[in-house]
Amino acid sequence: MAPNTATNSSTGPVWDWAAGHGPVTGALSATTGALALATTGAATGMPAGWALAAGAAGAIGHTVTSLRERLAARTIGMRAASWLLGAGWTTWAITYGPFTWAAIGSLATLGVGMGAAARSTMFHEEARELEAIAAAERQVARELSAGRRAIAAEWVDRVQRVCGLTIRVLAVEMWPTGAGFTIDAELPPGGTTYERIAQYAPQLSADARLPHGCTATASRGIDQGRVLIDVTTVNVLAGEIEYPTDYSPLSIHTGLPWGVRPDGREVRAYLREQCALIVGPTGSGKTNFVHDVLAGFARAKDILTWVIDLNAGSAGLPWIRPALTSGGEGEAVRPGIDWLASSYEEAMLMLETAVRVGKHRKVAYQDLMAKANTDLLPVSAQIPQVMLVIDEGAEILASSDPAMRKLAKKILEVIRQFRAAGIRTVLTALGATGAVLGDLMIRREAKARVCLTGGEVEGMDLSKVFPGARGLKPSQAPYKGAGFMGTPESPVGLFKAWRIKPNQIADIVRATSASHPRLDEQSAKAAGAGYARRWDAARTAWMDGTLTTEEPSTTTEEKPKRAGGLNLSAHRDQQPPAPAGGLDADALAAKLMAEIDAQFGTTTEPGTESSDEQPPAGGGLNLSALRKDRDDSGPDWLPAALDAIKTAGPDGMKPSAVADAVGKDRKTVRAGLKAAAERGDLIYRDNGPHSVYVHPDHA
Repeated sequence: MAPNTATNSSTGPVWDWAAGHGPVTGALSATTGALALATTGAATGMPAGWALAAGAAGAIGHTVTSLRERLAARTIGMRAASWLLGAGWTTWAITYGPFTWAAIGSLATLGVGMGAAARSTMFHEEARELEAIAAAERQVARELSAGRRAIAAEWVDRVQRVCGLTIRVLAVEMWPTGAGFTIDAELPPGGTTYERIAQYAPQLSADARLPHGCTATASRGIDQGRVLIDVTTVNVLAGEIEYPTDYSPLSIHTGLPWGVRPDGREVRAYLREQCALIVGPTGSGKTNFVHDVLAGFARAKDILTWVIDLNAGSAGLPWIRPALTSGGEGEAVRPGIDWLASSYEEAMLMLETAVRVGKHRKVAYQDLMAKANTDLLPVSAQIPQVMLVIDEGAEILASSDPAMRKLAKKILEVIRQFRAAGIRTVLTALGATGAVLGDLMIRREAKARVCLTGGEVEGMDLSKVFPGARGLKPSQAPYKGAGFMGTPESPVGLFKAWRIKPNQIADIVRATSASHPRLDEQSAKAAGAGYARRWDAARTAWMDGTLTTEEPSTTTEEKPKRAGGLNLSAHRDQQPPAPAGGLDADALAAKLMAEIDAQFGTTTEPGTESSDEQPPAGGGLNLSALRKDRDDSGPDWLPAALDAIKTAGPDGMKPSAVADAVGKDRKTVRAGLKAAAERGDLIYRDNGPHSVYVHPDHA
């Protein structure tokens, strides 16, 4: 065995006993073995015929193994000859002595010959192996080419039969996912365009007997005389596709992934200059898709997201909740969106702020745009683009309500004027009808369009969303989260939205918290106090209800026995939600007490009489449980809360953390802490979602 040339400073040369023999080491091993055997045999008087018999056995054994390995005849002959020549020399050397010049010289000649022959056969075997691999590849290519030729011939006949056109197929590309293929064909002369085939998409799909959910759609080829026919053979739209777990940074300039095509390709939206329109009826997966869009915005290092959702802000709350619930340990979590408006007043303030920011940017950054030699604001992490996501914004634009018309006017102003200033919108709509999508501004500016059908036919006129596109039917995408998407960069076609769940939204918010941009100084100056104080407690108090983590009680005594009875919920830790009229539980209790006092009269306030004095037998209902504790010492859990806040030190504690520490619901704790701060027992640090209470010793 040859030593390994690599050396080790501590162990010396390393021998690789598992390495195989090469031409040189193999010949050297054979000749030295023959010399050793001849020397031993001559010294011990071993019969010379034994060596010849051993050589013959070795030749037979190697011949059998070589045949089993299907080696070339040249290699088999070389191995057998080596065994026989070595055995013959050993037999001769045992008889006449191994240490004569004739014996040594013939052995050396024999070794050189064996090495040369081994090297030659090794090259021959390598060439044979490469040729076998190439032949197998050529066979696969021939079979694949035959399959493609069969597909091409089949679809030439089909297009001729269904569309009345004779095309010439130039290539058939099989999709890597195995879900279909693409045909690249040349259109017949005479000015035929790809739309001629696109309008027959349903008929082509039926003629090909494609499974439900699979289509054959035609789109533009490399030039106007070519057509691409995408044929889906496996329905990938039916199941759920989880949102990718790669939360790497994105950019408005490189596109934002919004889902996948049937062939597995990501489809991206480029929104630097474009607005977007998302249409989806109830149950189509529109809300989930809006979260897909917000996920892309949260990952982008040069986008600030403002959300308007007049339906209780439900579209944006999951992106704020991780910041509201982040405890005092570790780095603070920033919300996944920069601003959320759930009321008409807040929405109007947001839109007016966007108008001021857009107008100021047009003036303040003239020098920057001149240096960059562009008429578009150079959007970056330092000057981020503002994306306004307006849930059911198309319905706002079509509303006849006077208040909604004011909002619509501001929305249209943003869409119309601030493309260059880096402010764009994403509008959603429940239906694709002329009444909803009739505004020319929507159709002109919202070039990135998505229609999630969910199989819904009523109110889903796809020609309103994708004018000029033919062969599109809601029945082609009857699954939640499936529909059609078209952008200037990607022609309209089927796609599937990713499924994203609340836990993953929270993961994305935490993973991207440090990379969220901030509004640039010039824009923040124009935005004013309305933007700067967007996270003030007074403006985010409505979010407190989202922090309730207690399970609803199912005990029989808390369920009303009959309609019309008094609900004395003040005896429970958790208060019921505010009624539809807008009064919270405390206001409702006060109003109820005032009415009962006026009609019946009630008992005296607690604490105004001795503890052993019994309430009078008559005198009306005793609803003192509905009154707040007016003792300056506060509720019984307050001392424990004060101790916990004092222990937390200068960082203080958020109300949610205090509620967890004392085992009370957060609304009750917030009220008690607020009263304590008014008495001077605590100091309140107002920092929006990160506001805390600090003990005076650490203030």
